[in-house]
This record gives sequence, C-alpha cells and structure tokens, in this order.
Amino acid sequence: MNYTTKIANQVFHHLFINAAGVYCQTVEELEQIQNAPCAGAVITKSATAKERSGNSEPRYFENSVEHNTINSMGLPNLGIDYYLNYVLKHSLKLPTLFSIVGLSQSEIIDNLKKLQASGFSGLTELNLSCPNVSGKPQIAYDFAATREILDNVFAFYSKPLGVKLPPYFDIAHFDQIAAILNDYPLAYVNAINSVGNGLVIDPETDTVVIKPKDGFGGLGGKQIKATALANVRALRQRLHPQIKIIATGGVINGRDVYDHLLCGADLISIGSQLEIEGPTVFARLEKELEEIFADKGITDLRQVRGKLKLIA
Repeated sequence: MNYTTKIANQVFHHLFINAAGVYCQTVEELEQIQNAPCAGAVITKSATAKERSGNSEPRYFENSVEHNTINSMGLPNLGIDYYLNYVLKHSLKLPTLFSIVGLSQSEIIDNLKKLQASGFSGLTELNLSCPNVSGKPQIAYDFAATREILDNVFAFYSKPLGVKLPPYFDIAHFDQIAAILNDYPLAYVNAINSVGNGLVIDPETDTVVIKPKDGFGGLGGKQIKATALANVRALRQRLHPQIKIIATGGVINGRDVYDHLLCGADLISIGSQLEIEGPTVFARLEKELEEIFADKGITDLRQVRGKLKLIA
C-alpha cells in the first residue's frame, strides 16, 4: 500500500506520528521515533519559552489491560531553545513537526516569532488544548480568544501552521470552531487532545490515582475513541478541504486506524498506546491495517479516507 500523504510542504510515507506528549521530551526519545519502523513523522514536546518541570508526581496512570490512561503532566518540557536546537542541528530522517504552547498569548506569540526568525521550515503545531495546567483554561474552548490569537499569529507567521484542538461535544461547537478555523490559512488541525477533566479511583485504596488538581486529569486511550472519531468526522465535514486532519485518540489496533481514516483523517497520532507499548506500535498497527485492506480488497487510501457510510 502506498501511504504517501502530503500536508503543506511535508511528505509522509507512513501514516503514524507520536502524540506531542509522548516519547518526545528529550533528544533520545525523539530519536527513538525517528528510527521506529513505520513511523511517518515526529513531533516535539509542546515547548514553552523556558524549561518547565510540570506538575507534581504521580501525574500519570495507565491501565494497560484496558488500554486507558489518565494524566496531569502540566506541560513538562525542556524549553523552545532545546527543541529548536534539535530540529536545526540534528540529521532528521522523518518530517519533524514543532509543537508550540504558551501559558499566555504573549508567550505564544514570542515563541512563534522565534520560530519565524529561525531556519526551521517544517510544520508547526500550535497547542490550544492542554487541559492539565492548574488555573489555565483550554484556549480553544474560548472562541473569541482563539480568533484573537490566530489573528495575531497570522499577522506575522508565514510558515506552515496547524493547531491542536481539545474535544468538542456539541454540534454547535463544531460549527463555531470550524467557522473560525476556515478563516485562516491553516495547514491542518490535530483532533483531539486528551479528554479533560476525568477522574480515576484506585479500588484498593479509595484514592485518586494522580496527585495534581486533586486527581483530575486528561483521559486517553481506548475510552476516548468514540469522542475522537466524532471530532475528526465533524471537522472533516466542516473544514475547507485544504485543511488536513491529524487524528488523535483511542487508537489501539488496526481497526481503530481504519475507522479514523473512514472519518477523514490524513495522518494518525498515537499517544497512550505508544506510551504503553513503545515505538514498535507503529509497525504493528500498519501490519494490522494492511490485513484489513487485504480482507476488503482495498488497494488505495482514497477508497477509505472520508468514506464513512450512513444508514439509509
């Protein structure tokens, strides 16, 4: 199967990319993804202006049997200069996306101005959707603030840019966010970030399983697949065709990948299952996907992508 996919100025030869919070904080982790069989691209940890240690531990919990996770990491990262040094000075085998975040609009703008002035020419992802920073709301739930930020960003930023979105749960909200995003020359959207704010209780101790925010955190893994599919589908129906979609959420096996493609995904981002299984997950998923294609007689991605059927 030819998996070649193009977003803006980048060509991807496999469908899979790590989610921006997983296997991407250090050069060593980024290199594991660069060298992983069937990985299509790498994205850096969402970078703030300065290094952040993130929230207190324990801040991550996984149920590997159920393939579910909850986290409240709080954007731990080594700072924008660390990741800029990586993308500019290392030999990169794969398309490498640069994830940017900020705790204020001014920090977002300053980070993007630094990228604009740099030699980095790949895709940038603006994270508008982290649910795990105490006292900070998810920007993309504030539609007026989202438009204001994008107005300010596109006043100066000329390199290919995508945005990472939180999950939306109301049809009216799909309409509202798409109407905003369609007004800008976005390369893609990434949907969805983890579903905040969930709560998981340890049945042995009757305590929450993570410490920050009194146990509230972003849900990931198998439990969020239906929400992720709905967001990918709803956005694909509403966004301009030139705005591509990276699908994130609930991908455990090849059928999950297939379902995201049916809903209109261009690439597939792996988060919780990558953390659980490690970088070998990409090759397994591609093998399972190819088995589905063989069973269905599919020889071209165009036979699948966006071809979700409705009940007559």
